[in-house]
Amino acid sequence: MILELADIRIHPGQQLAFDAAIQRGVEQIISKAKGFVGFKIHKGIESPERYVLTIVWQTLENHTVDFRESPAFAEWRAIVGPFFAAAPTVEHFSLLAQSH
Repeated sequence: MILELADIRIHPGQQLAFDAAIQRGVEQIISKAKGFVGFKIHKGIESPERYVLTIVWQTLENHTVDFRESPAFAEWRAIVGPFFAAAPTVEHFSLLAQSH
């Protein structure tokens, strides 16, 4: 399993609209992608224009190739992209350890 972490900054004052858009985009588009396992969306408390989206994929290629190179990626960006103050920072992680 691979964890995708997207650090997202949006334009000030757009939080309510973005809350709905990001949830709709993940649930209607990303969740149908090959290799999608699950997601979490966190909103910033000290920085209300900052969001952290984490998505678990079966493989790195499920995100970087299967999703990113599909028409679904353009659909996703059409929903959330207008809110971005800057391009999100996206990185991938493998699990080292966890608690239960």
